[in-house]
Amino acid sequence: MDSIPFLTINNQTISLSQAIGYLKASGKFGLFLSEILRQYILTHELDELESIDIALEELEQTILNFRLNNQLLDQNKFQDWLVKNGISYVNFRQRITNDLKLDKLKAKISEPKIEEYFKTQKQFFDRVVLSRIILNDKALAQKLNEELLADPRKFETLAREYSITDDRVVNGMMGPVSRGTLPDILKNPIEFSPVGEIIGPLEIDENYGLFRVEQFLDASLDDPKLKQELQNQLFEQWLQEKLQSLEIKLEVK
Repeated sequence: MDSIPFLTINNQTISLSQAIGYLKASGKFGLFLSEILRQYILTHELDELESIDIALEELEQTILNFRLNNQLLDQNKFQDWLVKNGISYVNFRQRITNDLKLDKLKAKISEPKIEEYFKTQKQFFDRVVLSRIILNDKALAQKLNEELLADPRKFETLAREYSITDDRVVNGMMGPVSRGTLPDILKNPIEFSPVGEIIGPLEIDENYGLFRVEQFLDASLDDPKLKQELQNQLFEQWLQEKLQSLEIKLEVK
């Protein structure tokens, strides 16, 4: 077993056991083995989907989209790309077919769980657009808050003049932020704040912040990108469970 040739470098044969030894020495054997196991599971599961046909129209459209996205519409450029990547057109089509089957596998695995999973993760996909004024002086923060209570329209002007963060140049606009990642001191008030309301001053990271709610962006499973992301997460969970259930014996010493 130790003498099974694996590859040749400068006319010197490297055995399989040597190659594994090199991987262990580099600390990358675990990643190498994990990828083998991952592909083993995927191959087995995709074989189970042999009865699921990929429509020719879907396959051809996916190939066309790939070539368009990678600027390979010209046949000569596409052929050069195949040669450069060491893959035949037949193998390329099979790879695309497998990718489509993998998408169907992800959908099949996630379908029974995705709605409930979405509910548990929704707070991390719901976003809120905020503007802020960050100060390092508590008394100044309270003074500006009083000014804003008297005239909320001054928020942009005060942000540009007083805020210590870089976003002061855009009137303190933070852009969309995941509601699930907000600090609790800010997350809780936002739950009950209408658009346009001033929140603060709040002490955050040894500074003092005044915040204005600009817009709420509620996540929905109708969003194809979000649904795909949730499918990927559920698929990875499923795959990790499969990996942990495998009985593995290394035959190479």
